[in-house]
Amino acid sequence: MKNGAELIKIAAAWLLILMLAIAAAIVTITVVNSNSFGPARTVETYLDALRAGNGAKALGLLNGRVPSANAAVLDGPGLAKSQEGLKNVHIGEPTDAPEHQQKVTVSYTIGGQSLSTDFTLKPGPKQWMFFDSWNMVPTTLPTINVSVVNANQASINGVDVNMPNGRNSFAAFYPGSYETAYKSPLFAAPAVQRSVTGPLESVPAVALATGPTSDLLSQVGSTIHKYLDACAKQAVLLPANCPMSAATDNRVLSAVKWSILDYPSVSITPYGGKWIMAPLTVRAQVEYQEQDLFTGTVAPVKHAEDFGFTAKLSIEGNTVDVTPVVSY
Repeated sequence: MKNGAELIKIAAAWLLILMLAIAAAIVTITVVNSNSFGPARTVETYLDALRAGNGAKALGLLNGRVPSANAAVLDGPGLAKSQEGLKNVHIGEPTDAPEHQQKVTVSYTIGGQSLSTDFTLKPGPKQWMFFDSWNMVPTTLPTINVSVVNANQASINGVDVNMPNGRNSFAAFYPGSYETAYKSPLFAAPAVQRSVTGPLESVPAVALATGPTSDLLSQVGSTIHKYLDACAKQAVLLPANCPMSAATDNRVLSAVKWSILDYPSVSITPYGGKWIMAPLTVRAQVEYQEQDLFTGTVAPVKHAEDFGFTAKLSIEGNTVDVTPVVSY
């Protein structure tokens, strides 16, 4: 039989083992609590939801309020695309904030520019008695105001959106990168990118500068070329419904020959909700033989001159009509 001393030693050993187990459990709980249930983990889960395009989950984690604005990029591909431009994303260690809250700073780059976003979180109820929970302090999502010239549609992060009277506002998650653009077969606007870093940030408004596409300019230019070529085929000093004209007090003895030396450069700009063409200038040359009525001398005439005219545009869908206008 074991004596009292041996029993004490055995009990002490078991007590030590129990204490070590308790200490290990405490350490394990502390590590798991910090890594899996800490404020940084809440922020990480939120960022994962943004990357997945899961707007409902992201909004719930953010405790975000949605403003009165278009929700085109609050879910799906438009939301997921907002995260593609974020590089070198780093979630910082939590730091103390007032009222027992914690602040987590996320740093990243967009287009090579270093940016950051602060998230403030407050403690929530315990989970499974041991683990913390952290909830983001409620905020209102920021908005991006967009306008487009002479159009009622545009796109944001690849999502087609309506633009009533050429304007709209879009609610946006943060952090994120949002690209707006407009493109049709006839008109297009260069893309404009905006970075959204936080709820209190005033995002600069986007004004999409719509202009004619190269296809439209080529199409209109071709129509003007054909019109002027038809004018040049009229073997008279004053071609009908054409900008060119020539006059002489002498007798014309030969056929009149017109040739186009320089075709006009086409410029199309917005004005009063419509598209107008800038005044056009064609340089043309006329050739013929004439006889002086007083001396009877016959001499060749070869004269080049600039002639101005305008043209009206009529656009229906993707169909364009060009009507030259000549004033005498």
